[in-house]
Amino acid sequence: MTRAIVSLTLAALSYSVMQMMVQPALPAIQAELGADPAATAWVISAFLLSTTVATPILGRLGDLFGKERVLIVALLVFAAGGVVGAFAPSMGALVLARALQGVGGAVFPLAYGLARDVLPQDRVPLAIAVIAGSFSVGGSLGLILCGPLVDRFSWHAIFVVGLVLPAVSIACVRAWVPPSPARERVQLDWLGALGLTGGLVALLMAVSNGRTWGWGSPRLLALAALGVAVLAAWGRWELGRRAPLIDLRLLARRAIWPVNAVGVLVGFGMYANGYLVPQFVQVDPARAGFGFGASVTGTSMFMLPALLGGLLAGTWAGLLARRFGSKLPLLCGTALMVVGYVGLACWHGATVPFVVMTTIAHGVGLNLAYTAMSTLIVRAAPAEQVGEASGMNTMLRTVGGALGSQVVGAVIAGGVGVSGVASEVGFTACFVLLAALLAVASAIGLLIPRDRAPAAAPVAAPKVVADA
Repeated sequence: MTRAIVSLTLAALSYSVMQMMVQPALPAIQAELGADPAATAWVISAFLLSTTVATPILGRLGDLFGKERVLIVALLVFAAGGVVGAFAPSMGALVLARALQGVGGAVFPLAYGLARDVLPQDRVPLAIAVIAGSFSVGGSLGLILCGPLVDRFSWHAIFVVGLVLPAVSIACVRAWVPPSPARERVQLDWLGALGLTGGLVALLMAVSNGRTWGWGSPRLLALAALGVAVLAAWGRWELGRRAPLIDLRLLARRAIWPVNAVGVLVGFGMYANGYLVPQFVQVDPARAGFGFGASVTGTSMFMLPALLGGLLAGTWAGLLARRFGSKLPLLCGTALMVVGYVGLACWHGATVPFVVMTTIAHGVGLNLAYTAMSTLIVRAAPAEQVGEASGMNTMLRTVGGALGSQVVGAVIAGGVGVSGVASEVGFTACFVLLAALLAVASAIGLLIPRDRAPAAAPVAAPKVVADA
């Protein structure tokens, strides 16, 4: 059984490594492919959109055809993304590679389900804790490996890792993970998946092309209106389904909707930060008058302390939740994220240690918020819908992340001058915007009904989230 746990953890590790590894390399990718910041943001957004849609679909296919088989399919698609990325000659090919890799996000729910299906009951909590912990470990490995690979070889080398890891995972899963016995009849909401994807892509395309087309241009407004209309039609369709992709009625519950609204904004801030920090610290101060001229390896070192700070934050969230309930660590988390963005907006030209401290505040706040949201959703949802409610919260955070990377990419692109260097005003505007949105998240968090964990309840193993 130990080998089965190792195999499932390795599958989850493949996704978490590649989620973080690309982030510090974005400026190098942008420069080599001659792309603008808005186009480069699609490297993040395509990955997140693919994860958003593929995760619930593959989860239900796992119930129908067996989770072990579907897990292998997800890893094969993920590996195919590594092949495309390793040889990508253009930004379009790279975005396709990241969309294929985003399918790998389904490995987490599939791995959790397999752990419940094939392991002895006394080993399941340990297995799930180890698999969940791979998210943070993988994120750290991704940041550490990215710099040396890009600086010594090229950004294409990143995707070789994205091929090797899932290939090894497939071999281990086939050899050591028994097939899942679950074979349930499920309904697949393909039209719902198509509607959600189409509406979000239309909106993101409108945002990313704002600088090129003009923010008031007829075709941009028409594309944005189309996205809104498709999402409205999708909402009506979901309300009429017995087995919807997203149960909108569950989202409307008083104890759930504020948590999900906070989740969208926190996801927005998380992935926007993952785009902004590498771009900012790699700007050459001799040319632009700001930035630190960091290499890709140096960028990884800027981002790593925030992730390591998040390791401690998961434990703090558990201790605070046991004493005061999970609402308090959620509010503390969003407040710390506001502090981090205000610091970056006002003092981003200060010394390297100061900028690192502001990113640590963001990373600690992010993990406090993420851990608290997971607990709040579990306690608020009906027992028979806990898994569905948790999955929806994850999806909404991912949607927020896709929007965040596109919005800040468009703002940065709007400030690029004839020299090809982004303006300091653009970065400052993004940091101010993110601080304001996280302040709104804090205000919404106050609407969450007060919760308090039972005094005798054990504290769950903290889930640590990699700070993108």
